[in-house]
Amino acid sequence: MKLFKTLLLSLVAVCFFTAHSQDTDDTDELSLNSGTIDNQFEYIFVKSGNFKGTNGQRYEAVKQAWLFQLKANVLDSLKTTYQDLDNLKATVNNQAKEIEDLKQNLSNTKTQLSNTISEKDSMQLFGMQMTKPNYSLVLWSIVGILSALLLFFIYKYRNSNSVTKQAKLSLAETEEEFEEHRRNALEREQKVRRQLQDMINEQKHS
Repeated sequence: MKLFKTLLLSLVAVCFFTAHSQDTDDTDELSLNSGTIDNQFEYIFVKSGNFKGTNGQRYEAVKQAWLFQLKANVLDSLKTTYQDLDNLKATVNNQAKEIEDLKQNLSNTKTQLSNTISEKDSMQLFGMQMTKPNYSLVLWSIVGILSALLLFFIYKYRNSNSVTKQAKLSLAETEEEFEEHRRNALEREQKVRRQLQDMINEQKHS
């Protein structure tokens, strides 16, 4: 019964590996130690003997060592296949992660592009983000206000300069008048002194 299960397992493995094994020429040398699993089964089929039982029915005789060797080969092939499947699964997982990373990068790129377009269509003024028309309106309003203030200060400066010139002119005239008055006063004082001296001299002579 155990031998039958082993043989059945081997036949199932043959069906599985036959679809995935490479095609070989009919002239390939059959062996249990090399070649595909299909060739190894073919080796057993070719090398196995047959005999007729006492009841007249024909039987196939297969060496047990061959079945053990075939079983070991099938298990090794299955192990290799499972390893390949695990590697393939790991590769698929890595590719899925790379795809997810690419999707995330694409999303980030789209967000950055959207922000760049938004920044291109808007301007920042005093820490506030505004559209270009509003930015231009505010900016030119500020320029207009500053220009008006500049004109006002120029007017005030010129007006103050004119007042200053007038004040300087008035001061010069006042100083000139004062100098004239001082000169006249000095002349009068000198005249009075001469008269007083003359009177003193007359008093002395008389």
